[in-house]
Parts: sequence; structure tokens; C-alpha cells
Amino acid sequence: MLRRSLSVLAQTSKSSSILTQYAFKHTGSGKPPKILITGGLGQLGIECAKLMRNEYGDSNVILSDIIKPSDAVVNQGPYIFADILDFKGLQKIVVDHRVDWIIHFSALLSAIGEQNVPLAVRVNIEGVHNVIELAKQYNLRVFVPSTIGAFGPDSPRNPTPNVTVQRPRTIYGVSKVHAELIGEYYYHKFGLDFRCLRFPGVISSDPPGGGTTDYAVAIFHEALKSGKYNCYLKPDTRLPMMYIEDCLRSLLEFMRAPSDQLKRRVYNVTAMSFTPEELVDKLSKYVPDLHVTYNPDSRQDIADSWPQVFDDSEARRDWNWKPKYDLDSLVDLMVRDVKENYINPKDGKTKG
Repeated sequence: MLRRSLSVLAQTSKSSSILTQYAFKHTGSGKPPKILITGGLGQLGIECAKLMRNEYGDSNVILSDIIKPSDAVVNQGPYIFADILDFKGLQKIVVDHRVDWIIHFSALLSAIGEQNVPLAVRVNIEGVHNVIELAKQYNLRVFVPSTIGAFGPDSPRNPTPNVTVQRPRTIYGVSKVHAELIGEYYYHKFGLDFRCLRFPGVISSDPPGGGTTDYAVAIFHEALKSGKYNCYLKPDTRLPMMYIEDCLRSLLEFMRAPSDQLKRRVYNVTAMSFTPEELVDKLSKYVPDLHVTYNPDSRQDIADSWPQVFDDSEARRDWNWKPKYDLDSLVDLMVRDVKENYINPKDGKTKG
């Protein structure tokens, strides 16, 4: 799906030899870090594994989840079963595989979490506790993503700074604020190398997975198939977004940044902000007869409590974060990727 862009990303990142050497030194042996990715079959996990394997070698990046993987996933590199609610099982994985870094993607997203709050509490809060305590015990570097959903209606929305009021009204947002705070506590109390990025909506050509920002993915699939799309947000709902390649590159650069370069443990990152009607206007150049209707549902209430524009100036200042893709280049890439992989795949088999 993202082979072309990830190849370019890998070539760019491999030129950062100083950062790569720093990452190797972190393991204490001059070897590349051994990385465990939890929740690896979600939107970011598989592509993150590809990028990290390009950097550190296939055998050094272990993808994990509780879901049965496809043959393609298994053929790309190590895959194991890992239940983040099973602390002893996680200990065994860390010891047996000599893990150095954990990238913890396991979570229930915003809209899905609201449908099953008890499960969201277990996965999003208990799971983070297990991972962070494990990282403390074994002196691991741990990354836990956060989100624009960690802010609420009392937060300034345009722009939303790195440090401000956070009173989210979804269990997803509450769990992410908890993850940020418990990670910072372990950093100050125990010296844990905890790292966290607040991501905006992440856009890739994979089918949408139920998040509030996923309209910006679904519209490409529906519009390119049928020329129509029914949007569950109002046309003027502005939200921050980024293309998946920028998202993964920010994660890699952040994980490799020297610890003494980081003035915080939690940073905002973003690339652009747009509304459904602005996205429709750009997409109409590729689908001239595109017809979009707007029927806001419960996700509108969630979106109305989130940032409209993300201030990521501290990430740009401290570890030189800079996005590559704007709205025009995002739309161009998404149209090509969705057509090639889902509408008119070369092998004649539509993914889904």
C-alpha cells in the first residue's frame, strides 16, 4: 500500500547516521534496538513495523497482537501473540526476545470506546499500566501515542498548545490523558524513558476503523467507487490531520532523538487542518461529479470538543519536527493509493 512512500522515507531516514548510531548506543551493546510493537494489526502497526525493519533489520522488530495475522504479515517478519492485559506473558516476551523498545499501539479508538466503556478502561488504562511498569522493570524505552482526543471543550481549540487544560469527554480521551500523566510520573519518579506524541487524525489508504476523524479516509473509498459520500460530520468541522508517512516519520525521529534534547515527554505533532467541505473541494478535481451529503451523528459531538488547529511548535523547536505533506499532496497520494490497492488493484483482487 505505502511501499513507494515508505521506501522514500526509509532512504531519507537512513541518511541520519548520527541519530541511528545514537539509537544503537541506547541498547548498551552497539547493536540496533530490539523493538516490540503491540496492537500491531491496527492502522499504524504494520506500516510502523515496515519502517522500523527498514531501519533496524527484520529480525529486530517484533509485531504482536491478539488477532490471527494474514500470511502477508507473517511473511514480512516476526509476529507473536501478545495480550497486553497479561503482565507475566509480556514479561516473558521481553526476556525471551531481549526487547529494548516498546511501541504501544493497543487501544480502543474514540467512537468504538464509547460503545464499550468497561473494555476501553481495561485495554486503554490497564494495558498502559502493564506496559509502563514492564518498561520500568527492564529499563526499556517506551512509546505510547496520544491524540487530539486528549483535549476537551474547555481546551483552547485554535490553536491548541502543548500544555493547556485537558478535560476530555470520551473514555478514549480520558485514557490518553491518564497515559500521558502516568508516563511523565514514571519519568520523573523512576527515570523511565517514556515518550508520547499526540497525533491528529491519521490518514492512510487502509479502510477506516471507526475513529471520529476517519471520514477523511472513508470519503476516498466511497467517492472513488460510487461518486457519492454521506459524511457524519458537518461540512465546516475543522480538525487537525496528517498523512501516515508523516506520522510514522515523526515517531521514528522522536524515538531516535537524544533524551537530553527533549524538554518534554509529551508533544503535539501535526501537518495540516481542514474541514470536510475543504477536502471535498480538493477531491472534486479527481471526481468531478462527486456528490456529498452531510448527516451528523454522535461523532459530531466528539469532534466539536477536539482541537481545530494543533500547535506543534515545541516539537519543531526541540527535535526538528517538520511535516512533508499538505492537503494537496495528501489528496493526490490518497487518490492514487486507493485506486491502486482497492479500486483497480493490479492483481485483480480488491482488498477489504
